[in-house]
Amino acid sequence: MKKEEKQPYNFSSLAEAARTFGIPEPNHPLIAILGVESTQIVEHNVPQSHVLNFYKISYKPRLSGRIKYGQHYYDFDEGGLLFAAPGQIIGNDENQSGVCSQYTLLVHPDFFLSYALAKKIKQYGFFSYSANEALHLSDKEKATIISIFEIIEEELNSRLDDFSQDVIISQIELLLNYANRFYRRQFITRKAVSNSLLQNLEEILDAYFENETSLKNGIPTVQYLADKLHISPSYLSDMLRSLTGQNAQQHIHNKLIESAKERLSVTTLSVSEIAYRLGFEHPQSFSKLFKTKTSQSPVEFRKRFN
Repeated sequence: MKKEEKQPYNFSSLAEAARTFGIPEPNHPLIAILGVESTQIVEHNVPQSHVLNFYKISYKPRLSGRIKYGQHYYDFDEGGLLFAAPGQIIGNDENQSGVCSQYTLLVHPDFFLSYALAKKIKQYGFFSYSANEALHLSDKEKATIISIFEIIEEELNSRLDDFSQDVIISQIELLLNYANRFYRRQFITRKAVSNSLLQNLEEILDAYFENETSLKNGIPTVQYLADKLHISPSYLSDMLRSLTGQNAQQHIHNKLIESAKERLSVTTLSVSEIAYRLGFEHPQSFSKLFKTKTSQSPVEFRKRFN
């Protein structure tokens, strides 16, 4: 008999999370910040697999042992930031770290309503990464992040007034902007690993078109490639931007055009046959993309070789 999979525990509110974690309910129903003493309780009581209906930004002072970053593992002793968005499953049956957080910020999406950050926060790629893809901080970066956590903590522990939400929102946005900068630095410093991913990506795409998998499954999607590389679509696009200046979709299109040029120049297949073999349902869509990328139609390109 197949073993029934345990469903992740779902937290619908900060108050419910506080009761489960065994800590006092937050002063504000939509936002809470936990210091090191609280997070020790939290990480002891929290279900290993759970879903939060709010944003979570957590700083761990050290990440001992092996930490999975993308599809690879690294040994890190520095502090790290971990991000999770509402609806994501956090944790699993493995004890990945055993090190409690120094600060954890929990924010319900409703806290951002009427602020520009409500929309902008969805554009930060690190919220769509898996929980293992931590942002590793230098000592200087760590001091910057901790100072922002401390300002938010002080504001929440003070008497809330008409300006409190404005101040806290601005600090959260500052935290996210610094995280964005530090992630960019991390992509640069991890170029050797990223280059390995890029090489694997090229091999996957080459095999996809050469074996005519596209004829059966259509044009490869970003999700398909991310799954093959065991990373998230956002991580894949961010990695490619840092190396090539183009996102994953643009990379797929470039590889597709490269394959199309080869077939147009060395085979007698019609434009329609090439379009179908590359995964297009309609030859017109192929011709339109080809002209957009090369400034000439497939027929015009082929005439150069006749």
